[in-house]
Amino acid sequence: MVDGLDWKLWGIVLLCGITTYVWRALAVVIGGRVSPESESFKLFSCIAYAMLAGLISRMVILPEGLLAEAPLSYRLIGIGAAVAVFFGLKRNLAGGVFAGVTVFALLIVFADTPV
Repeated sequence: MVDGLDWKLWGIVLLCGITTYVWRALAVVIGGRVSPESESFKLFSCIAYAMLAGLISRMVILPEGLLAEAPLSYRLIGIGAAVAVFFGLKRNLAGGVFAGVTVFALLIVFADTPV
């Protein structure tokens, strides 16, 4: 590489890593002191769910890349499966996401309509 560029790149990587882990460490320290039943915890939980809902809505309504080539009906069926499993498993986020992705992928692979 060009003179000293290796060290600059490694410095940027190191700085980004330190910055990330400082915030994570602060979250661990603060998170240990916050009661799961407190109003602030409920607020952050609501914010997290709202952000997730916004991102998913954007992916369904205004998709980009290969996702835009999939029919809207496939995306909506995948979301329906994700929501059903999420609530069926007593608000299990991982189960809902897995179900939605799986149903969507199966529709893409096995449906008659070419994407």
